[in-house]
Amino acid sequence: MIAKLAKTCTLRISPDKLNFILCDKLANGGVSMWCELEQENFFSEFQMEGVSAENNEIYLELTSENLSRALKTAQNARALKIKLTNKHFPCLTVSVELSSMSNSSRIATHDIPIKVIPRKLWKELQEPMVPDPDVSIYLPVLKTMKSVVEKMKNISSHLVIEANLDGELNLKIETELVCVTTHFKDLGNPPLASESTSQDRNPEHMAEVHIDIRKLLQFLAGQQVNPTKALCNIVTNKMVHFDLLHEDVSLQYFIPALS
Repeated sequence: MIAKLAKTCTLRISPDKLNFILCDKLANGGVSMWCELEQENFFSEFQMEGVSAENNEIYLELTSENLSRALKTAQNARALKIKLTNKHFPCLTVSVELSSMSNSSRIATHDIPIKVIPRKLWKELQEPMVPDPDVSIYLPVLKTMKSVVEKMKNISSHLVIEANLDGELNLKIETELVCVTTHFKDLGNPPLASESTSQDRNPEHMAEVHIDIRKLLQFLAGQQVNPTKALCNIVTNKMVHFDLLHEDVSLQYFIPALS
């Protein structure tokens, strides 16, 4: 999933969580991503020692595809071990214990080159702030949404997402020659979002954001399994924030509005 969203990313390791981070500046038109895993859901043993007791964290930059390739070999493994090593250069070493026909096991080792990020740069890699959305709405089936956006990409390079507090979401493209809108209805809105914004807002009024269609398609292409929860938060003319929960993994993805 991460490898499809970002070529390189930051891995943040802390005593209780792992985060995969992409922090392109939203103000400069870049997307941001914050993916979070609770380590206890993935590891039976976990030991780490950060920079100091007060800053008990490690930040690493790595190529997502390299880690993805290494972990794919572990799908039917007896055991998986990940550790930081130094083999002429800093590495994340992934050791996979594989079963063989003769009841013995063999170890496959992958050394993934990494860059250790100095502490002075950590402040740029914190969880993005989420402004109060004008509308928060549940997303339709992502596979359906991807199919629609793929067709729209052949007509236009940008797209308008609009939604309201009545469970309606529209994907819209306009060119000089054509205007195409796909409507999704009865999607539902999270109760808290509806309560906090509905007091002074007409439920049928649309909030909208105008975005780069390729950035939306990249996000949708990374979703191989339909998530347990998928929310779209629109901050009018500023950004769209997607908040997904895949069992033990949460993913936030931010796409800025086109100016």
